[in-house]
Amino acid sequence: MPVTQTRSETFPSLPLTDWEETKDTLHLFIQIVGKIRLKLMPRKNHWWHATLYVTPRGLTTGAMPYHNRTLELQFNFIEHVLEVISSEGKSRQIPLHEGLSVAQFYDQVFSALRELHFEIKIQAKPYDNKSKIPFAEDREHHRYDAEMVQKFWCVLAQIDQIFQEFSGRFYGKTSPVHLYWHHFDLTFYRFSGKKVPLDPKMSIVEKDAYSHETIAFGFWPGDDKVREPAFYSYTAPLPPGIEKEKLEPATAQWVDSNGSPMAFLGYENLRKEPDPKKALLDFLESAYQAGAKLAHWPIEEWKVPALKDL
Repeated sequence: MPVTQTRSETFPSLPLTDWEETKDTLHLFIQIVGKIRLKLMPRKNHWWHATLYVTPRGLTTGAMPYHNRTLELQFNFIEHVLEVISSEGKSRQIPLHEGLSVAQFYDQVFSALRELHFEIKIQAKPYDNKSKIPFAEDREHHRYDAEMVQKFWCVLAQIDQIFQEFSGRFYGKTSPVHLYWHHFDLTFYRFSGKKVPLDPKMSIVEKDAYSHETIAFGFWPGDDKVREPAFYSYTAPLPPGIEKEKLEPATAQWVDSNGSPMAFLGYENLRKEPDPKKALLDFLESAYQAGAKLAHWPIEEWKVPALKDL
């Protein structure tokens, strides 16, 4: 029976310790679906073809091409099912529930695809994840707390809208607001258009992600190193002295991330703000101003004017 959706708080509490095992299982479910999207979608700059998107019911791949048909996989976190949808009008549903292992989920997804005549092969193991177990063999991850999953999605839905609003204030090249399934973060990027000399030691993923000067913004629910949900921003390449720039709100700070300063705002600190939405917009703007100023971006030129000013 689906959990009734409740949204008594715009930003509900989301302690990592309350749902970490569920989060780890859900992350692997999402990696399986994300790898299907990566397999089917035409290549797009900076890996934008691999990402998932927030919907009014959960997360989706969007329409993916398959010969002369299209396919969509959608996580429905209200009814707690994965919907496998064909453009021919046929679909399958995979219930998401406590005890469903990664191995079972993987088997059911590909059985549903075959029933709908989609023959797809992926590299069936986690990518850049603490779990190294191939999907078909993973019976260790099987927790699914429906209430916490739904709460997480409600948080993503709120943040997605604020990210969309902030993204629309910039006239330069901007990524969609999307979820990268490898690190499990909701994110978007602004670009200056300047190419960056690439380090030959970079992975193929890094070379395409950071081929051009960028400022990134995101939210992630926490992990083994960062034990709380949080917002972040970083500028790449890193301008010297960025850690001396002021961030808003007052609880935001520069933290070390693999030897580089990263703007950081804890989710719980945001919840304590009198106006959390304004505080998040202020954080995003202050982090952008810090990076753009020191990297000499044309800040005024790329401001989006109000329609009445056009």
